[in-house]
Amino acid sequence: MHIAILGAGPAGLYLAYLIKRRRPETDITVIEQNPADATFGFGVVFSDRALEFLREDDPETYAAIVPQMESWSDIAVVHRGERVVIDGVGFAAIGRLRFLELLQARARSVGVEPVYRRTVKSLDELDGADLIVGADGVNSLVRRSYERDFGASVRLLTNRFAWFGTTKRFETLTQTFVETEHGSFNAHHYRYAPNLSTFIVEADQATYSRAGFARMDEGRSRALCERVFAQALDGHALISNNSIWRQFPIVHNDRWSVRRTVLIGDALHTAHFSIGSGTRLAMEDAIALDKAMAAHPDDVAAALAAYEAARRPILEKLVAGANGSAAWYEQFPAHMKLTPLDFAMSYATRSGRVDLDRLRVLSPIFVKRFELERERGPA
Repeated sequence: MHIAILGAGPAGLYLAYLIKRRRPETDITVIEQNPADATFGFGVVFSDRALEFLREDDPETYAAIVPQMESWSDIAVVHRGERVVIDGVGFAAIGRLRFLELLQARARSVGVEPVYRRTVKSLDELDGADLIVGADGVNSLVRRSYERDFGASVRLLTNRFAWFGTTKRFETLTQTFVETEHGSFNAHHYRYAPNLSTFIVEADQATYSRAGFARMDEGRSRALCERVFAQALDGHALISNNSIWRQFPIVHNDRWSVRRTVLIGDALHTAHFSIGSGTRLAMEDAIALDKAMAAHPDDVAAALAAYEAARRPILEKLVAGANGSAAWYEQFPAHMKLTPLDFAMSYATRSGRVDLDRLRVLSPIFVKRFELERERGPA
């Protein structure tokens, strides 16, 4: 069997590794339009226990990646200058480039060497493939080639965000909310290396317009963000890496496969960066597709149907939570009218998947503080 995988991000690399590890005789071609060391953004974050989902089925990859990750057990919300800690909500992070390098090494370990700097303009170029996997991200050629058949849609959220980095070390994932003369800003920031952190700046559409970001070059935009978050940055500068302002795309597909093509990762779905699960979901898509192909080794159609049947119910619940989180951020200036503690509770329950009872188990210290404050009433 010849499998062509478009995209050498985490989803494409990991799928190639899994299939080749299981069936070494499979002919796998991974094609990526960018150089091997091209990546935008700074760190990639994983919710819960990092890559724990790999431990049982793929201990080698787990052992290669997890020791190089930064991890923490709490998150913090800063509002009106007050820091509220939400205990028991663990995350882990690693540099995006380092993560790709580790997955590239895993692929090479089973004999897969991706083809970089090649742009596929038409799927006709892959005519000899028995299966074409679209792991080619939000702007997927595979999805666009059969857009109507996939029932594909892409919807842009209204908020704007820009990815920066900084040498400021943050001890935990922190959400900092700031009110300025331009309007409301939010920063998602966390360390991904001992002395490097991701710093994502977000603004609602009205604030973005009033601040004049559309008329600024990258340097002026960065400088304004440094002024807005001067207290959080504590004298450290922001670092740019294609740090342009974007709108988050919500990608959805009614069907996951068409003919001999199938989608995984961001080509199939997106999960808002506020939940820290996009990369994990992409890798879990790869795991599910590999398992389906293992169950139907000589029947591509049956394998693709099994992949969607097994994975869709799980994914839809997770994506619904991500969309709930995204909807909360779309209205974050309105939520900022709340007191810091009420605001933190609104943040903690934003996805709709965590209610107060579950939060009592996950974050007992935070909930105890919240309930004590509620009993005391207004000061």
